[in-house]
Amino acid sequence: MLRVTDLKKGFGSGSRRLEVLKGINMDVEAGELVSLMGPSGCGKSTLLSILGGLLEGDSGEVSLGSFRYGTKTPSQVVDVRRSGVGWIFQDFHLVERLDALDNVAFSLELSGVSSSEAESRAMDALMRVGLADRMNFIPDQLSGGQQQRVAIARAIAGSRPLILADEPTGNLDVKSGEEVIKLFKDLCANDGLSVLMVTHDPMLASMADRMLLLKDGVTAASDIRSAWGIEEE
Repeated sequence: MLRVTDLKKGFGSGSRRLEVLKGINMDVEAGELVSLMGPSGCGKSTLLSILGGLLEGDSGEVSLGSFRYGTKTPSQVVDVRRSGVGWIFQDFHLVERLDALDNVAFSLELSGVSSSEAESRAMDALMRVGLADRMNFIPDQLSGGQQQRVAIARAIAGSRPLILADEPTGNLDVKSGEEVIKLFKDLCANDGLSVLMVTHDPMLASMADRMLLLKDGVTAASDIRSAWGIEEE
């Protein structure tokens, strides 16, 4: 469903040039939850930004369904952001004065969906993430885990096939974090969504279908021992 081929990205020029991504090759299948780990500054956010159409790579290609991009500028891939990729962040990015329903519907209206359809799709998405009884609550009335569920509802309401989750459990306690991962797995299994999740937590990463480690500018299959940096005896 997602295929990344020899994707490269660097910053700066001359002697100060820093090659961050040195040829990323990876696939994510439909309905798969993949965790991505790696040391700070290794390029995880850069990779997600290119996959999400927020940044262009220097070379290589990203294939997402019918979309072909990777080196196209953000202004050339508006459709990717509108109908290809949904985002979930560590900070929930909810509008404080809007209730859960309006937070989800508002994002749909911004992408061109009519108000009536946006409200219907927002209700469906909130029910899907277990917030049927919290639709009219503003963020201050919701727990951190519930606020992240609103953010997840916002991401899935657009019917986008790929969700990019950047440290989605970073501001949550352990129990709430595990519940978010279980929700991701449920959405992947039953809705056919794919989720690529960046996390620093090896235990949560190990709950995914697969783990990838981004190191020295490339990705490789990983396991919990590698993620912790434990050397084989």
